[in-house]
Amino acid sequence: MSDPLPAPDTGSTPDAPPVSGAHARFRAGAIERVWGRALRWLERRDWDEGATLMVFGALVGLVTGLSVFGFYRLIDLANLLFIRLPASRLIRVAHALYQPVLTAIGLWGAWYVVRRSRLPDGQNVPDVQLAVAKRDGHIRTRPVIGRTIASAITLGSGGSAGSEGPVAVLGATVGSALGRRLHFQPRHLKILVGCGAAAGIAGAFNAPFAGAFFALEEVLGSFSVGAFSPVVIASVVGALTVRPLLGEHSVLRVPSYAEPHPVLSALLYPLLGLACGLVSAMYSRMYLRAPEVSRRLPGPDWVRPIVGGVLTGVIILLTGGLLAGNGHLALPQQLFGELAWYTLLAITLAKIIATVVTLGFGGSGGVFTPTLVIGAALGGGLGVLGAQIVPGHIIHPAAWGLVGMAGMVAGATRAPLTAIFIVFEMTDDYNFVVPLMIVAVVAYTTAKRFAPYGLYDGWLAQKGEHLSHGVDLAVMDGLQVRDAIDDDVRPVGPGATIDRLVAAAAATRHGVIPVVEDDGALVGMISHHALREALVARGDLGGMLLAEDLAEPADPLWQSQSLREALAAMNARGLDALPVVEHEDGTPRFAGLLSRARVLEAYERALTSAV
Repeated sequence: MSDPLPAPDTGSTPDAPPVSGAHARFRAGAIERVWGRALRWLERRDWDEGATLMVFGALVGLVTGLSVFGFYRLIDLANLLFIRLPASRLIRVAHALYQPVLTAIGLWGAWYVVRRSRLPDGQNVPDVQLAVAKRDGHIRTRPVIGRTIASAITLGSGGSAGSEGPVAVLGATVGSALGRRLHFQPRHLKILVGCGAAAGIAGAFNAPFAGAFFALEEVLGSFSVGAFSPVVIASVVGALTVRPLLGEHSVLRVPSYAEPHPVLSALLYPLLGLACGLVSAMYSRMYLRAPEVSRRLPGPDWVRPIVGGVLTGVIILLTGGLLAGNGHLALPQQLFGELAWYTLLAITLAKIIATVVTLGFGGSGGVFTPTLVIGAALGGGLGVLGAQIVPGHIIHPAAWGLVGMAGMVAGATRAPLTAIFIVFEMTDDYNFVVPLMIVAVVAYTTAKRFAPYGLYDGWLAQKGEHLSHGVDLAVMDGLQVRDAIDDDVRPVGPGATIDRLVAAAAATRHGVIPVVEDDGALVGMISHHALREALVARGDLGGMLLAEDLAEPADPLWQSQSLREALAAMNARGLDALPVVEHEDGTPRFAGLLSRARVLEAYERALTSAV
C-alpha cells in the first residue's frame, strides 16, 4: 500500500473502563493479531490508501446502520414508557390533557440524564464539525452515548426535535472510535468521522446521496477526491443496513400534483425561496436565543425542562395532534396544501416555537427533521394562498410544500446541496430539480443576508468558534499572508516571449506566471490556460505575442492581510493563487505568490503548535 496504516492501538483509550492487567494484555493481543492479519491481507492485494479507506468506510457504514436501528428501538421504548402506557391507563376525559404533562416528564427525564451524567455542552452536529476542524476527528464516546439516550427520551416523549442529529453524531463517533483504536492518521480519521455521519443520515432518511452530501458539505467541509469515495460507500452501506431492519421507510408519501408551466413556475419559485430565507433567518435567531431565555426563568434548573415540555405539549394539543410524533420520520400529508393557508402558516410558526422550546429548555435532539416540517407547512400554506391569487392553475400547493422543505433546510442549516439532494431522493422526480435549485439558492442567499448565522454555525459562534469548510476561522484570523507566502517565485518581464513563458510554466509549481516590471511593479498574471491558447494561435502570430499581451490584471494581497481575508479573495475570484505585494518606499512591489496549498499548510502548522 502506498500509505500503510499503522499498527493497532493496543492500549486503553480515555473512554475505556479500567480492566485488570491480564485481561488488558489478552484483549490487546487479540486485537493486534486480528488487525495484523487484516493488514497482511490488504498488503497482499497492494491496495492504495483510497481503497483501504473505502473498506473501512463500508465497515463504519455497517456498524452505524446497526446503531441507527438500535437508536430507533430506544425511541420506541421511550415512547412506550412516557406516552403509550400512561395514556392507556387514563380515563377518556383526560386523553385531551395528558400530552403536555407526559411531554414535560419526558423532557425532565432527558435533562436529568444529561445532568446526572455531567455531560458537557455539545454532542451535536456542530460539535462534530469542531472535532474535525480542531481535534483531528477525536470524539469522546461516553458523552455521545449519554446524549443519545437523552435524545431518545426527548423524541419518544413527544418533544419537537429530530433524530438525524443524534444518528449523525452516533455514526461520527463510530468512525472516530474505530479510527482512534486502529491509530489512523489524522486526515484519515477525519474521513472516517465523515463516513459515520453520512451513514447515519442515510440510514435515518433512507437517502444515501443526501447522507453523503451532508457529510461532505457540513461535517468535512470538503468535496476532495480522497474523501468522496469512502463517504459515498459508507452512506450506501448505512442505508442498505437499515432497510431490512426498519423496512423501506419513507419520510413522506409524495402527494400528487400537476406539473405547472416551467417558465411561469420558474418566475414564481423565487418568491417561495425568498419566504423560506426570511422564515429560516427568524427560526435561526429564535433557536440561538432560546437557551438565554430559559436561563432567565426563575426557580431551580429542573423547572426549565418541565416548562418547556408543558409548552411543547400544549402546542401539539392546539394543533390537533398534527405535530405529535413518536420519533420516527414521517411528515403529515395535510401539510402539503390540504388545509387552509392560514392554518398551515400557523402550523409553521407553531412548529418553530415547539422546536425552539424543546431544544432550548433542556431537551436533546436534532434540528433537521423539524426544519423539513416547517418548510413543508410554509410551502404548502403559501402554495394554497398563491393558487387562490394567481389564476390558471400555475401554482400547485403540493409541489410548493415539497420544494419549501429544501428552501428551509438550505436557509436554516446553510447546506443548499444537502437540501436539494434530500428532497430529490424523497420525490425521485426530475421535474423537481430546477425548482429545488432555485428555491434552495434563493433561500440560502436571503437567510445569510438577514441572519449572520444558521442553526449549526450559530451554535459554534456562541462558543467562540468560527468554522468554514472545515477550517477554524479564528486561527485564520490570527495568521497573516506573510506567514504563508511563497517568495521563491521567479516572475517574467513584460517583454518575455512565448518560449520564455513555456519554460517558466514548466519550472513553476503554481498554475499562474506573474509578470513584473524591472522595478518590481506587478503587471498581471498569466494563467496556464491563457498560455495554452496562445500556443494554439502561435502559428498565426509568430513571435508577436509577449508576456504583457497575455497578462491579466490581478488584485494583489498585502502581506499584512489575514489568511481569512486571503482565502475569501481566492474564493470570490475562483483562483488557487494570488500575487502578494509589499511596500517599498511607499510603492507596492511584487513579493511572491499565495496559494491555497500554502494557506492550508500554515493553518495545519498553527493547529499543531496550539496543541
